[in-house]
Amino acid sequence: MSARLKEYYNSDVAPQLMKKFGYKSVMQIPKLDKIVVSVTTGEIKDNSKILDAIIKDLKQITGQTPVVCKAKKSVANFKLREGMDIGAKVTLRGDRMYEFLDRFFNLALPRVRDFRGINPNSFDGRGNYSIGVKEQLIFPEIEYDKIDKVRGMDINFITTANSDEEGRELLTLLGAPFAK
Repeated sequence: MSARLKEYYNSDVAPQLMKKFGYKSVMQIPKLDKIVVSVTTGEIKDNSKILDAIIKDLKQITGQTPVVCKAKKSVANFKLREGMDIGAKVTLRGDRMYEFLDRFFNLALPRVRDFRGINPNSFDGRGNYSIGVKEQLIFPEIEYDKIDKVRGMDINFITTANSDEEGRELLTLLGAPFAK
């Protein structure tokens, strides 16, 4: 078991989850598996430089090189063909994941206008949480003068929890500012 996992299981998060849900083994305790940050836009088919800007922003925000996402199906109404570039995504694991989680909850979200907490109902039924951000400017790494356009992004927190209640409790203990 890695040092980070030992630290997690011995921290105050794991014992609280074990006590609340009555787990018999420490291996049953849910943990954060990965965080996926993605940006997609339909403008890429008209101007390929937009993809470069998205990749640059994601790299600054996450500290990791993004992967280009391609369309899986052709959609005539959107003038989209199979295999065309439509966005970029980054999958964060390990230390970068926890660093991003900390920066997102403690630095970025409080910078959102009229922020009163994140929606506690955006779980998928299996303990995974998704949130949409309307502008990349909430991250301190992005400078307002150096962006070409304000773009949003989707952030998915994938956990090993079996239910929404377990996932919500895990994210709450990790510092998620859920609205009351």
